[in-house]
Amino acid sequence: MNDSLVTIENTENIATIFLDDGKANALGYQVIDALLEAFDEVEASDANALVLAGRPDRFSAGFDLSVMKEGSEAARGMLTKGVDLFLRMYMFSRPVVAACTGHAIAAGSILLLCSDIRVGSEGDFKVGLPEVTIGMALPFFATELARDRLSKRHYTKATALGSMYSPEGAVDAGFLDEVVPQEKVISVAQERAKSLSEVGRTALIRTRETTRGQTTRTIKESLSQDLSKFDVNS
Repeated sequence: MNDSLVTIENTENIATIFLDDGKANALGYQVIDALLEAFDEVEASDANALVLAGRPDRFSAGFDLSVMKEGSEAARGMLTKGVDLFLRMYMFSRPVVAACTGHAIAAGSILLLCSDIRVGSEGDFKVGLPEVTIGMALPFFATELARDRLSKRHYTKATALGSMYSPEGAVDAGFLDEVVPQEKVISVAQERAKSLSEVGRTALIRTRETTRGQTTRTIKESLSQDLSKFDVNS
């Protein structure tokens, strides 16, 4: 694991993965690989639940734009790895709580959609999927995860119109479940994780399949065709 990007803290059978690249917590190849490795490590541990936390003011700014600028082929490769991460979270064998420490933009907000409980930070932060406002169509995997987790009242606004939300608005839309003072966001997320420690692993895995399995299969089966249409210049 790249310790400069991702660290894991274990306390009272709650694992907290801290993502901090010192900048915007962009999801490039190194960050995605480090997070996938961290999820593997937590799954092999005795942890009863998992918290994913960002750095102060930045949960994640989304996919790494420097890779996007390399062209559509490079972008599609990164998005494919990103989907591996999203679905790993979405179907994880432990409850997943997001500590949204600040901005959660584009793929950063998809991380929220893939978590079970989402605790956000008060402040002048933005959450959402702004792709269409910068000329990029949302991939099918993003719209399907949004369809599953967002309020129906906000689905079109959040996807087709690229609306961005304040933390409080993100609660109404369905990106977050609650908002707390910034200095408490990680500790509250850890408390929410502790409250889920009674969730049985086998029962959760089976219920993941019944509640999320079809969405996961649909995303996987359509991914190649979905990303074949993805063009950073569109």
